[in-house]
Formats: sequence, C-alpha cells, structure tokens
Amino acid sequence: MPDYLDDLRFAHVLADAADAATMARFKALDLKVDTKPDMTPVSEADKAAEELIRGQLGRARPRDAILGEEYGIQGTGPRRWVVDPIDGTKNYVRGVPVWATLISLMEAGDTGFEPVVGVVSAPALGRRWWAARGHGAFTGRSLSSASRLHVSRVSKLTDASFAYSSLSGWEEQGRLDGFLDLTREVWRTRAYGDFWPYMLVAEGAVDICAEPELSLWDMAANAIVVTEAGGTFTGLDGRPGPHSGNAAASNGLLHDELLGYLNQRY
Repeated sequence: MPDYLDDLRFAHVLADAADAATMARFKALDLKVDTKPDMTPVSEADKAAEELIRGQLGRARPRDAILGEEYGIQGTGPRRWVVDPIDGTKNYVRGVPVWATLISLMEAGDTGFEPVVGVVSAPALGRRWWAARGHGAFTGRSLSSASRLHVSRVSKLTDASFAYSSLSGWEEQGRLDGFLDLTREVWRTRAYGDFWPYMLVAEGAVDICAEPELSLWDMAANAIVVTEAGGTFTGLDGRPGPHSGNAAASNGLLHDELLGYLNQRY
C-alpha cells in the first residue's frame, strides 16, 4: 500500500505557495472581482493561486492530472490533483477570514477516484489541517509541529452540535422541513460555512455538518481529513466519499440519524 507521505509533503509546499499569494491580496482595496456564469464571484486571487498550484504541479508531477475550480480538468491518468484555490470566495472578497485553499490528491480505485491526500489551509485564521490515507489526520503549523485529530464520541442528537452554511439550498431542494426538524433536535447549531464545519467535525468540536449543493473540489480534501480523523463523510444519498454533489459529515455515531432528517422531503 502506498504511504502517500511524499505527496502529502508536496501538498504542503503547494499550500505554502498559495497562502503567500492569497494573503498578499486579502483585504486589498484594488482587488478585482468578477462574476462567473453560475453567478458566483471569482477574484484575481482565486485565479492566481490556482495558476501557481498548476504550475508547480506541472513541473513536479507532470504525469498527474489536475482538476481545479477555475480552469477545469487537465490531463488524464490514475492520479488526479483536485484544487479549490479559495474555498469561501465571498468571505475573502469581504474581508472575512474564514476561507481556505483546498488541495487533494485522488487516485483511481475499484469504485472510482478516491481522495488519498488532503490539505486544508486557512492562512487568515492561522490554521491548517491535513491527512493521508492510513496515516491519520492532523492540524498544526507544519508537518513537524502538529497534533492528531479525532472526532467526538457524542452519541445522541440531543447532545450534538450541528454546523451548516445557509438555509437557501435546503429550501430549494425541498429538504428544509427535515433540516429545521434536525436543528430543533440537536443541542446547538452554528452556521460556520464552507470548509470549516468539516474541520471542526474532524477536531471533535462539532459532531455533524452538511451542505446541500457542492462540487468535487469543495469536498475532496475535507473528506479525507474527516475520515482519517475517524469520522464519516458521504453524500446525502449515503454514498461514501465526495461524489454526490452534496455532503454530510459526522463522527460516525450520528450519521444515520443525520441522513434521516436531511432526506425528509416536503
């Protein structure tokens, strides 16, 4: 079984470069922001960070494919790097520090591409999380200064903390009633949004989280961090991994109940 540690170290190098680029333009008064065809914002920093990552991957891993939010798929083969240069662009452009660069390596297997390495770097928060298959999940300033992550052992929804991003997507999918029922059942709810709820699940600070509409680059790095921390990451359909266009993550003990509530329909 490959140990993926060289790839993990390289993913940290990529994250270091992206952090420097994104922090250099964070809160810049002349930051250029455009609107993409799907009506979501993209900043010059999103594009610059992805270009930087693609350039380093092209030099160091020329045989690997790359899938990025801003520039799509490039290359073929059994190894694919998946990149979201800034997850939380709306926060980024407003000066809110909750955003991160997500970098994952996915490898072809019996059930399709699965994440084997993930790095989530949030430089404005001074935080980074990472994982490699079979090696656990960690957080810290660097590979040499890190603490291991493990999900919580909360086993009752009435004791659970539930994190989410917003209400609109649940309403659009006809899942709002189940979502609201869940919020009434749990101990606490907070809308941290984007990558952060998944990292909080991995840390054991939050017990369950979910989002109704996502892309692969939003989920791949988060998925392996959660699972290597001992948690469960699926789509709302229960399919393991980051392939369902939406996500539910938990400490594992509460996952079936989480899915049960979120699959209630009007």
